[in-house]
Amino acid sequence: MAEIGKDIEKAKLLLQEGKLVAIPTETVYGLAGNALDAEAVAMIFETKNRPAFDPLILHTSSIERVEDFVSSFPEKLKVLAENFWPGPLTLLLPRKPIVPDLVTSGLDRVAIRVPNHPLTLALLESLDFPLAAPSANPFGYISPTAPVHVAAQLGEKIPYILDGGACEVGLESTIVGIEEDEIVIYRLGGLDISEIEKLVGPVKIKDHSSSNPAAPGQLDSHYAPRKPFVLGELKELVSESLTKNVDFSVLSFSDFFPEISAESQIALSPEGNLLEAAKNLFSAMRKLDEGKSTVILAELLPEEGLGRAINDRLRRAAVK
Repeated sequence: MAEIGKDIEKAKLLLQEGKLVAIPTETVYGLAGNALDAEAVAMIFETKNRPAFDPLILHTSSIERVEDFVSSFPEKLKVLAENFWPGPLTLLLPRKPIVPDLVTSGLDRVAIRVPNHPLTLALLESLDFPLAAPSANPFGYISPTAPVHVAAQLGEKIPYILDGGACEVGLESTIVGIEEDEIVIYRLGGLDISEIEKLVGPVKIKDHSSSNPAAPGQLDSHYAPRKPFVLGELKELVSESLTKNVDFSVLSFSDFFPEISAESQIALSPEGNLLEAAKNLFSAMRKLDEGKSTVILAELLPEEGLGRAINDRLRRAAVK
């Protein structure tokens, strides 16, 4: 079973040996390996059971070091990096040959970011290579936002989990690229689109793809619990399920349902705060998935701000 600890030097040595380590970020925990070592990258895919056509995100410690791995840095994207790094922003940039094909699934652009977590930034600064680090969970399942989540899912497959506590943002990074001078959002995430638009103007949002994604995290079915996950109008779903004697639990935005037990329901934010809801989303989904009910009922949040990214995860969790 993986050891959980705060020893950056131990994590560094394991990574230098070509092994995998779980690392904390402000978004979710990542399963990290040397991004320039094709064998270590292949081990990430194998450990997660992740399809090789789904590219990975490269993590490094500063905007200056990004230049080592990309052949160009469009000015509009550099402006975003200067304003939001370290942070929950991933940029798609033309890659240099030093980046293995396996990291990008053979695509010409590499997804890259500077995460905002003191432990992982210190680790990255101590390494002479970047880290490839998708979420530290079996492919398609709920992303981990605490060390115990990683241990429960991958603890027997990796030697070490760097303990950075609970993730502050709780949603994966927003992935941004540029096409013909137009800023494109490939994945909604922890950085609100309105913040991006303040700097670069209106953006285009791309639908996620069921195969051959142009960026990480674009598959239709993703972030999903093992139990059936049903989206709809919660009051109607609860009433119908009670009538049919269905064994269910509830994931709401802010409402509490007095007709069912407190143990069978979680409100993401009783105050209706989207930031709090984003932070709690994956841990709440995981708790209900590990509970005794046979089905999870949920609702969409207001389609504004981070609500759009949360709804993206909810819709993909509900895809069968």
